[in-house]
Amino acid sequence: PVPAHSEVFQYLGKSECHLTNGTEKVRYVQRYIYNRVEFARFESDLGDFVGFTPWGEKNARHWNSLPERLAHKRGQVDTFCRHNYVGVTPFSADR
Repeated sequence: PVPAHSEVFQYLGKSECHLTNGTEKVRYVQRYIYNRVEFARFESDLGDFVGFTPWGEKNARHWNSLPERLAHKRGQVDTFCRHNYVGVTPFSADR
């Protein structure tokens, strides 16, 4: 018998900010996950996409060939991480 959930597919994009000493050292990571398997990731420390499965490697090569997409992702350290740190810190850092 086939499990009842066999036709359910999950796609997840997860953005993370890793901050050290306030915003002195900031690392942005965006993970691409399909059915609980991380297939690709963007890491600001590397500055490009990395694939972890054959499909992820194909996507990473394609995304790395798009200068506008890379510029946007590289800018997320400031526009996403540092920007949100300023707004969230007063409500979370001292708690």
